[in-house]
Amino acid sequence: MIRRLTLTMMIALMGLAGLWAAGVREVTWDKYSLMIDGRRVCPVMGEVHYSRIPAGEWAGEVRKMKEGGVTMIATYVFWNHVEEQEGIFRWDGQRNLRQFIEVCRAEQLPVVLRIGPFCHGEVRNGGIPDWIFTKGCKSRSQDPVFLSYVERLYRQIFTQVQGLQWKDGGPVIAAQFDNEYRGSGDYLMALKRMALGIGFDLPFYTRTGWPELSKPVAFGEMVPLYGDYADGFWERSLAETAGNYYKAFNFRAFRRSTAIATEQLGEQREQTGDGEEQYPYFTCELGGGMMTAYHRRPYLYPEDAYSMALVKLGSGSNLLGYYMYHGGTNPEGRTWLNEMQRTVATNYNDMPVKNYDFQAPLGEFGQRSPHYYSLRKLHLFLEDYGELLAPMEAHFPAPQDIAKGDDSQLRWAYRQKDGSAFIFINNYERLQRLTAKRDVQLEVCGVRLPRLTIPAGAMCILPVNIDGIRYATAQIVAKRDGRIYLEQIDGIPTTIALADGKTLRNVKPKGTAKPVCNNIYLLTSDEAARLFLPAAPTRDSSQTVAYQKVKEAGALRTITIGVHKVAEEPTDEDFAEAAVYRIAVPQDPTIRHRLLRIHYQGDCARLYADGRLIADNFYNGRPMLYGLWRLPEGCTELELRILPLQPDAPIYLPREADRTPGERVGLIETTTEGL
Repeated sequence: MIRRLTLTMMIALMGLAGLWAAGVREVTWDKYSLMIDGRRVCPVMGEVHYSRIPAGEWAGEVRKMKEGGVTMIATYVFWNHVEEQEGIFRWDGQRNLRQFIEVCRAEQLPVVLRIGPFCHGEVRNGGIPDWIFTKGCKSRSQDPVFLSYVERLYRQIFTQVQGLQWKDGGPVIAAQFDNEYRGSGDYLMALKRMALGIGFDLPFYTRTGWPELSKPVAFGEMVPLYGDYADGFWERSLAETAGNYYKAFNFRAFRRSTAIATEQLGEQREQTGDGEEQYPYFTCELGGGMMTAYHRRPYLYPEDAYSMALVKLGSGSNLLGYYMYHGGTNPEGRTWLNEMQRTVATNYNDMPVKNYDFQAPLGEFGQRSPHYYSLRKLHLFLEDYGELLAPMEAHFPAPQDIAKGDDSQLRWAYRQKDGSAFIFINNYERLQRLTAKRDVQLEVCGVRLPRLTIPAGAMCILPVNIDGIRYATAQIVAKRDGRIYLEQIDGIPTTIALADGKTLRNVKPKGTAKPVCNNIYLLTSDEAARLFLPAAPTRDSSQTVAYQKVKEAGALRTITIGVHKVAEEPTDEDFAEAAVYRIAVPQDPTIRHRLLRIHYQGDCARLYADGRLIADNFYNGRPMLYGLWRLPEGCTELELRILPLQPDAPIYLPREADRTPGERVGLIETTTEGL
């Protein structure tokens, strides 16, 4: 079945430059993918929250996302960010949604708006303003009083997008209604009818594909989008590998995650909904990282995000949507805007007051993480081979229910159509010791690859009968201007067998300057990750910053357990007993483009400028960061307050963290690393 999304479309999927320039007019979808004028595309969608980034930084950060291979932007519109006071809407400064959409249009990136009314996003009350809970209505329901306020919100959002919808030549391509809703689809349809009545007229509409609705929406009304994470701050357990996140590292036909939001949704069934497989397999919350809650502080690795993304592609997904792709900082409000157990609703976890870094490919201050570069390889592949990949069916020769840490067999899958295929290999699972798999014989589409040893941690995509390559034991990355780029996988000798019968063995990388044969170029992993990017500028690595301890920590606070049975974060008053350090702000103007990096150990820390809280951090073994360019003009000194780590505190700390009771600062420095 092919679904028509809009009759006219002035702009193609941004990032697909050829289609943009062609001025195509029509978008459709079927059970495989989006199509533009009949051409299949596999977008990469990156979540960034505009109201968590200063407006002056939007242009640069959106450009970084595009350079990372993102071809579509997703963003929440948090209700309490724009109507914290009843009847007073703020669309100024970093709340200026229209200006952000214009920035995306300038970069030719479409925008998916997640307009709530409930968003979550680790925001106070999930984004629903405090004052709603004084109205005697039931939120997230068809209560007429609640819907009257939602209609006012939607009308305000529409003022920001009017003239910028897809049909107008603008970038707004879709909208999501509510988030992670489990009740009747009638509520979601009421939201859609309301939006349509106001004037929203978009190519398509979405909902999260989890949890299962008690009553489904009619087929085609909202495309379900799925997700998965490598770990979850929301887990109640303090064990290292709590939850069933290991399933995200197995190739599986089942699309939903049963690990997301378990603190709210409880145990979820592995059951495919009626008609679900007639939709394309898209994700909107593939973990680009993970936040730290006070009680649970995961430490994510670059391999986590890369492995999950590769597994999703091998399992049949044709849109990679990352949550988060870019971290941020909670804006100033009349009160703190973070989720916490002391609020009236959505109070399952205690989150940092300001920090929403998420250990994402692009961090809170726009710093590029290692997986920003590694994920680019997959994004280049999707841009150049998405049309070929999209209709390929997924096949699962390995078991789909491999248990946590099971090292007895190789995780692999393939997608094929008409004799061409891509083989997906994943010999990685977070926090498990998978070993090398020896004497592996892979056969796909009648093509038998040489026996291989798949090293521990190896993840790759191998081509079979693609562009004149019968097979290659190197990852296929991109095809531009007639050149095919492959990546040599560490520990796997490169063999390239051509369709004309010629076979090259033990091929060595020669970079982009010289082909290894014909039009085929073999790259190292680092060369593949930075392919088509301009050379990185030479930057200073770091400079130390002077600091002085001016106050020892006072009496230890009593760590309380909140309404949802996990430890509560410290209050503002608790920080009166914190150890205090004074940090001299470097006055050299060239320093102000740097990150301040604070290497410390303790429970949690807060950073103040002129008495105002500007940053906070729950310690998990990584340093605390702050972008010095955000400091107020004339600021010469910062105050750092650290609460000591207590013995036997009811919190999960990763293996990278120093569990020694107390607190200390090891080094404070400025750095340009990642910028």
